[in-house]
Amino acid sequence: MQNKGLIKVFAILFGLVSLYQLSFSFFTTNVENSAKAYSQEMAIEKTGRELATLEKKYLDSVANKDIIAGYTYNDIKDKEMNLGLDLKGGINAILQVSVKDILIGLSNDSKSVVFKKALANADEAQKDSQDNYLDLFFDAFEKEANGTIKLSDPGVFGTKALREKIDFKKTNAEVKPILQEEINSSINTTFEVLRSRIDQFGVAQPNIQRIGNSGRIQVELPGAKDIERVQKIITASAELQFWEVHTNAEVQNFFFEANAKVSELLKDTSVTEQAKDSTDTNSIDDLLGESADSTKVAQQESLFKYLQPMVAQNQQQISSLVANASVLDTAKVNTLLAMKDVRALLPANLKYTKFLWDYKSNTGTDGTEYIGLYAIKGNRNDVANIEGDVILDAAQVYDQLSKPEVSMTMNSVGSKKWAKLTGDNTGKFVAVVLDDYVYTAPSVPGAITGGRTSISGNMTVEDAEDIATVLKAGKLPAAARIIQSEVVGPSLGKESISASTWSFGLAILLVLVWMFLYYGKAGLYADIALLVNILFIFGVLASFNAVLTLPGIAGIILTIGMSVDANVIIFERIKEALYGGKGLKQSVEEGFSFKGALSAIIDANITTFLTGVILYVFGTGPIKGFALTLMVGILTSLFTAVFITRLFIDGAVARGSNLTFNTSISKGWFQNININFLRKRKIAYFISGAIILAGLVSIGTLGLKQGVDFKGGRSYVVRFDQTMNPTEVSNSLKDVFGTAPEVKTYGNDHQLKITTVYKIEEEGKNVDNDVQNALFTGLKSYLGDTTYEGFKPGFEKAGSGVMSYMKVEPTIADDIKQSAIWAVLGSLLVVFLYILLRFRKMSYSIGAVGAVFHDVLIVLGVFSIFYKIMPFDMEIGQSFIAAILTVVGYSLNDTVVIFDRIRDFVGGKKTVAESDVDRALSSTLGRTINTSLTTLLVMLAIFFFGGDSIRGFMFALIVGVVVGTYSSLFVATPLMFDTSKKEENKKN
Repeated sequence: MQNKGLIKVFAILFGLVSLYQLSFSFFTTNVENSAKAYSQEMAIEKTGRELATLEKKYLDSVANKDIIAGYTYNDIKDKEMNLGLDLKGGINAILQVSVKDILIGLSNDSKSVVFKKALANADEAQKDSQDNYLDLFFDAFEKEANGTIKLSDPGVFGTKALREKIDFKKTNAEVKPILQEEINSSINTTFEVLRSRIDQFGVAQPNIQRIGNSGRIQVELPGAKDIERVQKIITASAELQFWEVHTNAEVQNFFFEANAKVSELLKDTSVTEQAKDSTDTNSIDDLLGESADSTKVAQQESLFKYLQPMVAQNQQQISSLVANASVLDTAKVNTLLAMKDVRALLPANLKYTKFLWDYKSNTGTDGTEYIGLYAIKGNRNDVANIEGDVILDAAQVYDQLSKPEVSMTMNSVGSKKWAKLTGDNTGKFVAVVLDDYVYTAPSVPGAITGGRTSISGNMTVEDAEDIATVLKAGKLPAAARIIQSEVVGPSLGKESISASTWSFGLAILLVLVWMFLYYGKAGLYADIALLVNILFIFGVLASFNAVLTLPGIAGIILTIGMSVDANVIIFERIKEALYGGKGLKQSVEEGFSFKGALSAIIDANITTFLTGVILYVFGTGPIKGFALTLMVGILTSLFTAVFITRLFIDGAVARGSNLTFNTSISKGWFQNININFLRKRKIAYFISGAIILAGLVSIGTLGLKQGVDFKGGRSYVVRFDQTMNPTEVSNSLKDVFGTAPEVKTYGNDHQLKITTVYKIEEEGKNVDNDVQNALFTGLKSYLGDTTYEGFKPGFEKAGSGVMSYMKVEPTIADDIKQSAIWAVLGSLLVVFLYILLRFRKMSYSIGAVGAVFHDVLIVLGVFSIFYKIMPFDMEIGQSFIAAILTVVGYSLNDTVVIFDRIRDFVGGKKTVAESDVDRALSSTLGRTINTSLTTLLVMLAIFFFGGDSIRGFMFALIVGVVVGTYSSLFVATPLMFDTSKKEENKKN
């Protein structure tokens, strides 16, 4: 091997750089462990929120202190290895900017019937279409207008604001690109506003990026613990308003009348439910020979069952707060107060009243979280007295009592309006409303001049900082709602790190031991190269700030298997040369040559690398992480397996060492094998056909268990303090969700995965909270002393609560599914073309791709047959597609190595002889079994010890490796041979 000195220097420098990059993670971990120890020592109640607050306090105190060699904590934090959500906890969300809202704004809220109908039709069409909203709107508008009105009409987009760009002479085709440009501008503004908010939020290593031209923005905040706070910041439109307020004295009569009306309207429903309950009870009592308890009386449905009005009996009790309710009952109260017959009870002076909730709840003496209700003086046009566009600046400050508040400075127009509003309401109340939540509604002592005001109330420093952040960053030009989100609590992330560390260590140990036992001293050299490879992989990932996830660790371990595979191929070729009577030096040269093992190694790694590229292009989140580590691992594996191992072996040869490439245990294995594989191909075809047929029948009858990322819905992993019965929990949740959700044990019997489509089609700010409230209500009897605050995802949990959560709306679920299909088809096409290019015969491509289809169908069939039986998740989702593409890569790896050997035996002959194929299969059998065995050992280690969240993914890989090994021997090669014969017959 030439340039040994240069390779040594490069390897040493690369290793040092990798160690340097990884050292930052070591020092960061030490500091954060100290922060955890401090929080445990100082915490009184030891709640997740308290511990997180104390940790942050400690880290803030050392943020700019010298930690090592002049680097502060903030410096080393920026350079540490990035961990994904599944290892660190946090939130990953995709926000959809509302193109509909942008169009409404551009039209100046057009009242055109055609315009409104077109929007409604576009909304409906989007549910079943992959086209972007603007194109759907254009199609709907032209169909609805039927030539009677144009987009440039003054009643649509021919407004004063757009008069310099759109005039009434422009055709629809000319207006479309102008609107597209305006929409892109609004989305860019939204992106910049969100980035500004997130930068000020203070989460380390945030990631925010646009997703093409879809109007979607991805926000990833690893390590974020206060999930509710994050969601508020990224979805807040920052619509600040100042309103006059009705007092509790003014609305209390309405509440009493509304209570009576609700009781009247829902009386029949209550009676029916009471009768049903009574019938059930009597039936049970009759069977038991007991009489029903006559003291049990069903509670009549009413408004006051959920809402407690603040009745003012004297002047001192007059308040801007008109009522209180449990946080869990807010959705019900909203529904009851919005009833048409209830709204009709409002007198003329209260006709336009808007009922808005306080932004923050308080815990009562009974442990229940209560939240206040306010009655805002609305108007016909729903326009506030003062809007937030008058605010020049906002900052978190402290009031005279050292309590945090938000100080705001207004422009001259706002100053005049504020002075008038406060002057007109002296002795009354004025509410400061942000995004339809009341932050404060104080009594006004008199006119406030000077253009300065403040938002105060029951807020923490973080609350005040967040309000100031969204106000300074500005108002979003269009609503941005979360259409896909994944939340992982820090407790689950900590467990994942522990599980992945154990599985990773065990997997490496198994491979190292096996290589030494099988190849002796040469295996030891391969082990050293393998450890160097692992160092290089982590060093590269740390250097480029790549995110390491659980699938990413699986990708690294898969590349370890491929690195071993490369050494196995080389060692087996060296052994062949030695058995053929060649000297050690000549055999080593031949084994490492392009004609020896290098050709097969390069071809096998390129095919896998191509599947990694496809995964990276079409995947999102953890799948991209898996693809990235797979591609990096392939490149480093090639270098270490070919060059680092060669350095050690050449050194041993130069020293005169007697390398045998086997041990007393493995000596004689897989030698002098001569199996007639092709004669057994019809049996193999029959077996494969039967398995595939059984799988297809199962898919057609039982179907596949689609994950929420493919079908839409919400999925919660909830931990309990006792053993849980999934069927019982499902029945309990049926009452709150309307239909029974899917409930399955997740990991141990104290943990459940609950999947529901409840309200997944609905849009609105509070829908996610409503579903979470309903989940808590349905599970309350199983949660012991856990409060709603402790139940919500985020923060470390000592007891029961939501450990992780995923939401995917149906629209984006369709997009994800389509992308997955394109990923699989794209990878097959790319591989087909590459093999055709390398082997120059269609039969090789057909054999390889046919085997891949065979493997994919069998894996799908296995998942269809066993998903109801296995005690772990076997969902078909993005992770499964990643597994499928990995199986594709692995199967092709095996197949290409065999095809490469067949090509060697065929040589320049025009026909492929059966004997040549059998010789190739027999000579590579040792390599095939050895590689498959080491890869399986690795995957089984991860499967059993890697944690619940990755078990289904690893099961797909294990099945794929077994099937891929089988298909490379009994499907790919026979298909290639039969196709080759047909091609020859046609030519003859």
